Amino acid sequence: MNKDFWHNAWLSGKIGFNQSEPKQLLTKYFNCLQLQPGDIVFVPLCGKSIDMLWLLQQGYKVLGVELSPIATQAFFKENNLNFQITTNSKFTVFHGQNITILNGDFFNLSHIQLENVAAVYDKAALIALPPQLRQQYAQTLINLLPPKIKMLLFTIVYPQEQMNGPPFSVSTSEITQLYKDKFTLDILEYIEINNIPPHIAAKGLSSYNEQVNYLFN
Repeated sequence: MNKDFWHNAWLSGKIGFNQSEPKQLLTKYFNCLQLQPGDIVFVPLCGKSIDMLWLLQQGYKVLGVELSPIATQAFFKENNLNFQITTNSKFTVFHGQNITILNGDFFNLSHIQLENVAAVYDKAALIALPPQLRQQYAQTLINLLPPKIKMLLFTIVYPQEQMNGPPFSVSTSEITQLYKDKFTLDILEYIEINNIPPHIAAKGLSSYNEQVNYLFN
């Protein structure tokens, strides 16, 4: 899986993973991060997630990173948010009120860009990546995030042989292994999902378990 996969998904409109309403488990568990109004929430591989709008409405600032310019522009336009665009050597930067989305490759992020982040909200970034990239992704976060940081991470679990990801199945043991150098893991909820999204059902999966993970240090 490479960058072209995601560019083509947005170009062709194959974005069944996108939701029209904020994730209910986000609204249920976000307070566990114990943030203050004005704190910056980092949303990796953010797409045009409506969850970012919810975070803004709660008084937080949002920093996202997204590969597809189609997704980034759609977020601002569909939510009637004004924005300005600047560029640097690695990213096209979309600036709105209390929100910045870095349009480019996640793996080009620097420590400076994440130095003021208070928490990470990973709705579907880790599970979008195959195993070899999951390790690189997690290590990048560990290397670049500030020392005191918290993360709300959503993962799904199913027999991987039943479906080709994305989304990929990520076990508790893998999360622990990936983040052990920086975080302690607390599982907040583990839910069996039978009414699965159509884009996943179309791949042949009939059910999966969703796991809500709180990582802290």
